[in-house]
Amino acid sequence: MKKNKQRGLFDEQFRLEKLESKGDPLIVINEMLDWELFRPLLKKVFKKQAKGPGGRPPGDYIMMFKILILQRLYNLSDEQMEYQINDRLSFMRFLGLNISDDIPDQNTIWLFRENLTQANAIEKLFKKYDRYLDEHGIIAYKGSIVDASFVEAPRQRNSKEENEQIKKGEVPDDWQDNPHKYCQKDTDARWTKKNGINHYGYKNHIKVDRKTKLIRAYKTTDASIHDSQVLGDLLNKDDAHHELYGDSAYSGDPVKQLLEHRSIRNRIHEKGYRGAPLSKKQKEKNRLKSKSRARVEHVFGFIKTSMKGSNSRAIGHKRNDGIVGLINLTYNMCRFTQLCRI
Repeated sequence: MKKNKQRGLFDEQFRLEKLESKGDPLIVINEMLDWELFRPLLKKVFKKQAKGPGGRPPGDYIMMFKILILQRLYNLSDEQMEYQINDRLSFMRFLGLNISDDIPDQNTIWLFRENLTQANAIEKLFKKYDRYLDEHGIIAYKGSIVDASFVEAPRQRNSKEENEQIKKGEVPDDWQDNPHKYCQKDTDARWTKKNGINHYGYKNHIKVDRKTKLIRAYKTTDASIHDSQVLGDLLNKDDAHHELYGDSAYSGDPVKQLLEHRSIRNRIHEKGYRGAPLSKKQKEKNRLKSKSRARVEHVFGFIKTSMKGSNSRAIGHKRNDGIVGLINLTYNMCRFTQLCRI
C-alpha cells in the first residue's frame, strides 16, 4: 500500500504553480486589472457606513470587492462563496489570502455587498471602470448595440389574490403582520411571456460598444418592461452621429423620433406587421444589420454560460439592480482581458 507523503514546507506553493501551469484564468484577471482604481470609491462608501449602526465591515476593501467579482464570475451564493474560498487555493491566491488567514464568512460578504447596494455605489464602480477603459483608448466608438436579457428570480408561491394586490402596488395584509414572510417576498419582480416561455424576475438592458463588445451602459427593470421603454436611459451624448443597432423590439415611431432628436444613425431592425409584411429590400437590410447586431448576443452568451448569470437570488429591485451591475462589471473585466490578448 502506497504511503502518503509527509507534508512539506512548500507544498502549497508547488500546488499553486501546478494550477498556474494548467492555465488558471484568475491569474490573468488579477494581473491585468488595476484593482487599486476602485479603492478611493470603496473607502468613501465605507467611511460613511462606519458612522452608521452597522459599523465598518472587517477585511480589506479591495479583497472584499474581489470576492463580489468572484461571486458573479461563478454565480455563487454567499454561503457557497465562503466555502469555496476555504476550499480552493486558486480563490485564496486571487484574494491575496494564505492558508492561515481568516476567511470572511457569508454574513460579512452579504453586509459588504448590501452596504454598496444601499449606497448606490455599484453603478458608480461600473462607471468608474468604464471611464478607465475610455481613458486608455479601449472603447472604439464605432457604433453601439442595444438589447435586453432576462434575469430570472426565484418564483413566488403567491395566491391569485396576493398577486393582484402586488400588481396594484399593494402589500397583502397577512404579509404586513408577518415580517419574516414579507422579507422573503419579492414585490418588485414581474411575470412576462416571450416566445411562449414564461419568465419571472428582472431584465438587464444594455448598450454595448459594437467593435469591442464592452458594456457601456445598463438599466435594470422588472421583466414585464418592454425593451424600447428604457432605450432613452441607455443613450448619452457620445452616441450622437454614431450608428445604433437593435432588434425589431426597438422599432416604431417613438424610437425613430428619439434617435433623430439625438442625431443618432438608426440601424434598428425593421418589423413586419399583419397585412404589411417586410419587402425583399427590407429583409435584405435586416440581414446586413444582423451581422453587427448579433455581436450583442455574444455578450449575453458569455454571461449566461461562462458566468451562469441569467438568474439571481436577491429579493427586490434595488438588490437585483446591484447584482446586475456587478454582473455587467465582471463581464467587462473579463472582456478587457480578452481584448488585451487579441
